Amino acid sequence: SSGIPYKPFPPGFPGADRAFPKPQLGEFKVLQTLRMQPTQESPLTVPQTLGKLLARETVQVELIPEKKGLFLKHVEYQITSQHFKISVYRRYTDFDVFHELLLQRFAYRMVPALPPKRMDFIEGRRRALGRFINLVARHPFFSEDELVKTFLTFNGSDVQVKMRDACKKMGDEFMTNTMATLAKDYLPADIQAQFSSSRELIRNIHNSFHKLRDRAEKMAERSKENATDLLMFGRELSTLGSDSSPIPSLASSQNTWGILRQSLKGLSVEFALLADKGAQQGRREEDDVVEKLNLFLDLLQSYRDLCERHEKGVLHEHQRALQKYGMMKRQMMSATVQPKEQVSVEQLESRIVQQENAIQTMELRNYFSLFCLHQETQLIFTYLPITSHILGAFVNSQVQGHQEMGAVWNDLQQKLGCLFGVDEMQSPPLTPK
Repeated sequence: SSGIPYKPFPPGFPGADRAFPKPQLGEFKVLQTLRMQPTQESPLTVPQTLGKLLARETVQVELIPEKKGLFLKHVEYQITSQHFKISVYRRYTDFDVFHELLLQRFAYRMVPALPPKRMDFIEGRRRALGRFINLVARHPFFSEDELVKTFLTFNGSDVQVKMRDACKKMGDEFMTNTMATLAKDYLPADIQAQFSSSRELIRNIHNSFHKLRDRAEKMAERSKENATDLLMFGRELSTLGSDSSPIPSLASSQNTWGILRQSLKGLSVEFALLADKGAQQGRREEDDVVEKLNLFLDLLQSYRDLCERHEKGVLHEHQRALQKYGMMKRQMMSATVQPKEQVSVEQLESRIVQQENAIQTMELRNYFSLFCLHQETQLIFTYLPITSHILGAFVNSQVQGHQEMGAVWNDLQQKLGCLFGVDEMQSPPLTPK
């Protein structure tokens, strides 16, 4: 009631008993109510976690080749949305139009790139399309947009027309976002410095993850090659054991090759099993490690593309508009010094007013672009903990692979001990160290 804030002293502080007056019961209730109220977050903040982003949507992309005659005419993809609980069919051209419209609608956001239409491997393109659509469907500003809903749910044959109509009706995000004209008020004063430092850090992260992906690809390829070598090794042993050529009389009477080579036949089973485990290991490394690295790399590349669009797009257009405006003002000053026809002066004034309006709109777009860029930067850092997912998948794949193959190697070692005897298995080295 006195209006003086109550700040209790620590116990034992001199004069603690003569501190400021304690608040009454009613004041305590007011303070508790204020504490319970959620703090108002800035519209600039994107309150997301990696778990929320990944749980937002999962889209499966399956390959459905359609054959006509002897040749493959085109490829269709079955797109299954977990969120909308529906499957639709799309061709690459549908993805292409969808990507084009996304860039028109969300020019100031991270729009992942599409894989090229002509790729060496159809499976590689299917994987890339899957990464593209999942990044789009999980984006907090894309996921509930009518354009994305149409692509994921529309079952008609004219999906491209439907998407173009939806995009034309809505316009770009600047026209529909309530923050478009207020963005400047929420941007920090050092936004350019923050943008530069974040961009440099993300560029370094992108380079490192690119190298990690390349190494992971090589390891997966080596696992597959190892599987092939093991299979061929077993087959050669089987071929050796199947040789029915008679043993020459020159061989020693104690020669055991005839018995030994019969034992080699059955070893191909274990080596075939080892090859199968090695191939599974390669597929796990591809699906669980390389694919996750590629997903994050696609996102990082889309951020770099966005930064370039910001610099070469709205920022560049704003500078050109200012130059044009300056030229018009000089023409106007020249017209006032050297009298010309009244109509031409009025036309020049009208054009200057139009240019001023255009510059004002471009300034608003520039601030909105920076506003979106700030939010997209936050999303990159929200995705960064995916590193632990990738490392976990890598370690788990190695542990599982080594355990599975180790079990087969142990069985093979025991089998060899029974076939050839323990002495032969533990013989001294054939060459001096």
